Amino acid sequence: MSSPANTPIGPVDTLARWACIIDFTTGAVLMEKAPDERMPPSSLTKMMTAYITFSMLKSGRLHLDQQLPVSEKAWRMQGSKMFVPLGQAVAVQDLIQGMVIQSGNDACIVLAEGISGSEEQFANLMNTEAQRLGLTNTHFMNATGWPAEGHYMSARDVALLACAILRDFPDYYHFFSETEYRFNNIRQGNRNVLVDKGLADGLKTGHTDAGGFGLCASSLRNGNRIVMAINGMPSSNARAHEGERLLGWAFANFENVTLVERGRVVDHVPVWMGASATVGVVTTRDIVLTLPHGWQSRTHFALDYQAPVAAPIAAGAPLAELVITNPGMTDIRMPLVAAHGVEKLGLFARASARLGLHGTAQD
Repeated sequence: MSSPANTPIGPVDTLARWACIIDFTTGAVLMEKAPDERMPPSSLTKMMTAYITFSMLKSGRLHLDQQLPVSEKAWRMQGSKMFVPLGQAVAVQDLIQGMVIQSGNDACIVLAEGISGSEEQFANLMNTEAQRLGLTNTHFMNATGWPAEGHYMSARDVALLACAILRDFPDYYHFFSETEYRFNNIRQGNRNVLVDKGLADGLKTGHTDAGGFGLCASSLRNGNRIVMAINGMPSSNARAHEGERLLGWAFANFENVTLVERGRVVDHVPVWMGASATVGVVTTRDIVLTLPHGWQSRTHFALDYQAPVAAPIAAGAPLAELVITNPGMTDIRMPLVAAHGVEKLGLFARASARLGLHGTAQD
């Protein structure tokens, strides 16, 4: 067994050389092992090719029934293939299914050339999108994940890219959950065993000699979605077993807890020279944390603000931060805003208040 991964509940052994498991709703990291180390991403690269393709579809610059021509470069591409026909055209929807289900390198090149004119130009677009999405340990040299110097991702970036696909393109995510696809009279099954077994609804597998066997999977159970990226395993069987085990571990050990509901008054802060002596502060959204089971009782809250707050105060004005602490976890700070407006006292009332305060100071 290789070195263990880090988790909020202590080290956990895993065969993966690189790992990052994230709760999709909260962004909480449940497990990490060399998560920011650059690694050969192999066919996990195709998730970015899919992301850009989905973006083009959403913007109307590409259409599912649009036919894209097959170049000789695409036709000759080695590795996993959907077997596109030389000199003919293939519909975008077929190419997407060939890319994400059959992991077709040829499908990726047809899409890349159809969108950007060449695979090289498409790689530039991939890198631009990676930078925009905050993937700080990612650089692409091609659309397929074919081994190339300078082509890398990190496990964290793979997981974050999966989250971006789920967030930005829910209408196209279903392609990843299809268990098989037939094209050119050749039927191929989804290479993600977890999808085939109904344990996940996406996303992608990959393999290279340098990077080993990798998997990015996402699963929704009881309203909670987990995203997992693991890579560097010794075999496809190890990848399948480890993927299933780690997903099960994540769901068994963590839960999402709503600590504060949106709009609920958390506390009151004092107001200086206001028509009200205090003003309630609220959150602008539900505060949901991913916690190990049983840890909710260990959570503590504190208010951080500059007192007193001077009137006038507009409803929704930021006034404070809610500091959430839990032993073994990084503190979380959430903004709080005024639940309602507070007008400034009139001139006479302000003068009285100042005199009262001044007299108190002299006593």
